[in-house]
Amino acid sequence: MKTVKILGSGCASCNQLVDVVKAVIAAEGIEASVEKVEDLQQIMAYSVISTPALVVDEVVVCKGRIPAREEIKEMLNAPPKGCCCGTHGSNEKKSGGCC
Repeated sequence: MKTVKILGSGCASCNQLVDVVKAVIAAEGIEASVEKVEDLQQIMAYSVISTPALVVDEVVVCKGRIPAREEIKEMLNAPPKGCCCGTHGSNEKKSGGCC
């Protein structure tokens, strides 16, 4: 299951990003938990200055704007960072995979 966080102060743009992310998750049938983070110290822990920001599995994938639905879909379906085969952290290995 994906862990998704929307970082922001609660402004209109931050709330809009929450709505769009939830809509994409529902439309695509993605298993994900969504958390809205408004605490400034928690936001700064991600080195984010411009909000809204989108965090997927503890990686900041977008900040300072509301990405298009297609972009959000790609961000949510992308393999984990640092792994060329997309199976990082699992016991599965793809043929010729790096893990």
